[in-house]
Amino acid sequence: MKKWLLGLGVLVISGCSATQQEDESTELTVSAAASLQDALYTIETQFEEETGIGVTFNFGGSGSLQQQISQGAPVDLFISANETQFNELIEEGVISEEDSTSLIGNELVMIVPRADLDIATFEDLTDVERISIGTPETVPAGEYSKEVLEHLELWSDFEEQIVYAKDVRQVLSYVESENVNAGMVYYTDALTSDQVKIAAFTEEDWHQPIVYPAGILEDATHSEDAAAFLDYLQSDDALAVFEELGFKGLN
Repeated sequence: MKKWLLGLGVLVISGCSATQQEDESTELTVSAAASLQDALYTIETQFEEETGIGVTFNFGGSGSLQQQISQGAPVDLFISANETQFNELIEEGVISEEDSTSLIGNELVMIVPRADLDIATFEDLTDVERISIGTPETVPAGEYSKEVLEHLELWSDFEEQIVYAKDVRQVLSYVESENVNAGMVYYTDALTSDQVKIAAFTEEDWHQPIVYPAGILEDATHSEDAAAFLDYLQSDDALAVFEELGFKGLN
């Protein structure tokens, strides 16, 4: 009888230890631009294998994510596709400039359905019925797209033909489904689909630089682990993933 009770005691103690271990495991929350989705899932797998730290992602338009964070959303690390929204959080004191860095760059391209034979330059857009871009106020790619169209003096011609999207992935889906004739997305997003093709690249001086800043929130629940993930995002292994998917290193 005593032996049975002792065995039960060991089982109970072991069960408590396992539960405590699960409770103590770290799960970072990272809000990141939608265009980073494929790269970050790959990098997170490598990071978790090396450190045991898990990461939960919240992807979306950088402007929408910024608003969520400003309103108190529980986030450890923010990665934006635009310096504007990111710097606003620094000015609000939500992110420390000392705990932030610029990670990578990207390019903006115009895409069309793969079977399209009519659109090969931005000038060809004068004949289209619908073009999709991200909403400029909340989607950095949309802001860059508007700058390009303004630079080419096409914005006033297209304003009524534009179909706005919540993020670049939605723009991509609109072009894939041929709900629009063309769309403007990042180069990296265009590479993810075999249903679209790149019709034209933008020039760097047509829009502000496309840079992805990242920073740890001042009230991050897991600040040390967030710092570890931010460091890993700047490692050679992470950069190799980014570059393989079409992003550009900044150094």
